[in-house]
Amino acid sequence: MPKKVDFPSNQPGDIETITDGFFEREVYLSGEETASFLRTLADALEDDSEVTIHGDDWEIPFEYAEPIEVEVEFSNRSGRELEIELEFEEPEDDGSLSAE
Repeated sequence: MPKKVDFPSNQPGDIETITDGFFEREVYLSGEETASFLRTLADALEDDSEVTIHGDDWEIPFEYAEPIEVEVEFSNRSGRELEIELEFEEPEDDGSLSAE
């Protein structure tokens, strides 16, 4: 069973399950809050190939395939900035045939 990973939010309401279209949410967290979120995500990744990321009023169940793309970007053009991005892709249907 996929582990739920809480994405910190402060907007209470009904839960909307996002499975199609475009969705984006951005929050600003302390170092401690960010570490807690990443630990929970890491545990979920070790447990299963499906995670559910959710906030107060939304959730995104997602089955992913390996490898997971990890991108590190540094810029000092308009101030020093370090960006770390994880990209998960859904499993591909390989369309293979088999007979038994």
